[in-house]
Amino acid sequence: MNDQTAKADAGKPRVSIVPVQIIRDIARVREFAVNGKYKDPDNWRRVEPERYRDALFRHILTYIENPESVDEESGLPTLWHIACNVAFLCELERKDD
Repeated sequence: MNDQTAKADAGKPRVSIVPVQIIRDIARVREFAVNGKYKDPDNWRRVEPERYRDALFRHILTYIENPESVDEESGLPTLWHIACNVAFLCELERKDD
């Protein structure tokens, strides 16, 4: 039963159905960046979406060629970098509902 008088959440996203591993993977990529060359955890917000699209495409090509590949700079799985670029793009290009 979905009793909206007890908790009004109809129409809101059910974030509990999102696989949590992707959040962990993105966090690892972000930790590498913040602890390494970028320092500022919010610097990604000042980058044009086109640059993330290019990076995403490069990572996708690498992943297609070798699903086990790791990023040369971070040593982390290419797939994690794909997820991080997609997350940046989703945030930068979001349309408020």
